[in-house]
Amino acid sequence: MTRDTDHRIMSEAVREWYKYYEVEWDDQASSFLCDVAIELYDQGCRSVDEMATTLIGTYVGLAATRINAPSSNTMH
Repeated sequence: MTRDTDHRIMSEAVREWYKYYEVEWDDQASSFLCDVAIELYDQGCRSVDEMATTLIGTYVGLAATRINAPSSNTMH
């Protein structure tokens, strides 16, 4: 596969997540989802459908793309 094809797979999967959840573009969510898509690709996920299904099933809505602040237990 070419580099352009690799980027297209990841980009399309992230776009499918946005379409599925009917969410407006969000820079923070996009950065998070793209990082996850790269990890999935590195793990061997090579189809848009498989990657999008994983993103959609794992990160349910915009709130799921937010990284939680450390809890008070980890601070002490």
